[in-house]
Amino acid sequence: MIISPAPIIYGLIFIAVLLLVEGIYLVAFGKSISLNSRVNRRLDLLEKGGQREQVLEQLRKEASQHLRSRGIPLYSILAAKAQKANIAFSPKALIGIMGLLSVVAFLGLKIGTTASTPVQMALAVVMGVGAVFIWVNNKAKKRLSMVEEQLPDAVELMVRSLRVGHPFASAIQIVAKEVADPLGTEFGMIADESAYGREVSDSLKELAERMDMQDLRFLAVAVTIQQQSGGNLAEILDGLAKVIRARFRLFRRVRAITAEAKWSGVFLSSFPLVVLAIIQVAKPDYFDTVKDTPAFIPAALVVFTFLAINVVFMKMMVDIKV
Repeated sequence: MIISPAPIIYGLIFIAVLLLVEGIYLVAFGKSISLNSRVNRRLDLLEKGGQREQVLEQLRKEASQHLRSRGIPLYSILAAKAQKANIAFSPKALIGIMGLLSVVAFLGLKIGTTASTPVQMALAVVMGVGAVFIWVNNKAKKRLSMVEEQLPDAVELMVRSLRVGHPFASAIQIVAKEVADPLGTEFGMIADESAYGREVSDSLKELAERMDMQDLRFLAVAVTIQQQSGGNLAEILDGLAKVIRARFRLFRRVRAITAEAKWSGVFLSSFPLVVLAIIQVAKPDYFDTVKDTPAFIPAALVVFTFLAINVVFMKMMVDIKV
């Protein structure tokens, strides 16, 4: 049995390119940019000697730069995800990194494979762009998931602060100091904007739209209604925290119920590709007898089309909004 190392080499090059993105990100912005950091990024920048106005300006720029660049050709596909992930790289820098990773991938393919140069160039571009897209997408999912988990605790912390007599602006500042990223930095920006005269409700609305999160919209609406009509804000937020926790528990329950169907879909969708990769590794000449026939390319296109339709429908079946 002849084992072809080419698919393994392709996989290793793509993994190396994917890891290189994270490495560049951490080198450029430091460990505080990581969502696993105990100290939120805003406080880290302030402790390093940054002025409050400068830190706020930098964070606001990072928070809005991607949506403002949706006019860049092809970048609009990535802009929404990069916005939710709050990627600190500017859009131009992110596009430049795609180019750099494509060059790195091309060098790896040139050294490790014997494919023709046009094929290597095409694969290098796919790897460079694909690695950045996968990295940004994973960052966005992780960040949104962390915000969903942190929000009930942050609202309850505001409730306790209000009940002991702190004004709402002070409650926001307490959350900014006590809560880790990503929510700590976001509330820190709201606290700074409030200190410079902006309405807290407007800042909360902007955050909710930027994150595209329903629970944050509930918080913004609750604060806006209280400011316009009055009432006990602590009681309103306490009820909101209970609603958010109930929605979060329901979401987890739905995810547990649909887990079997989800993983069945993943298995059914990936099984043909895994088998194809195994065949190419174990017996590279397996398709030699049929690949030159006129029906081979159309049949392969039909198979991959049905596979793509299967992936879409399986995702739609388990994508339940809560």
